Amino acid sequence: MSQATAASATELVITRIVDAPRAAAYRAFVDPDQLAAWFGPVGFTVPRDTVDIDPRVGGHLRFTMVSDEDPAFTSPSNGTFTELVENAVFEGTEPVPGAEPAVLRLRVEFHDADAGGTRLELRQGPFPAEIAEMAREGWLSSFTKLDALLAR
Repeated sequence: MSQATAASATELVITRIVDAPRAAAYRAFVDPDQLAAWFGPVGFTVPRDTVDIDPRVGGHLRFTMVSDEDPAFTSPSNGTFTELVENAVFEGTEPVPGAEPAVLRLRVEFHDADAGGTRLELRQGPFPAEIAEMAREGWLSSFTKLDALLAR
């Protein structure tokens, strides 16, 4: 169940309820095995050997998404954590070489929801307007894989 809106022309906001407790949802973002299992839109995978997470403020999150259709097409990510509160907040920044603005910020908050679920509140940006919709679709697609992982 998702709701996605643009808070501004450049900030992506997505609220999603997942059927798992906050601790399990948070762990899916910081555990390398779990992140590799769900991250990336359908049609992309994140090979486990590309995932390197140092989950602390000032630590890093590095991985590479690989196209299932064309493995030569990859999208590396290299972020730095700016705030981590276990089972509550996952926040970081990532440089975007050659783009304006040059730094992308991601913040995910984890809140209790009905029936033992978790409400994820994701904010990411700023994006150029033409990229925001593609990023929204990517997250929504990724979240279908997160739902499947958390259902196990």
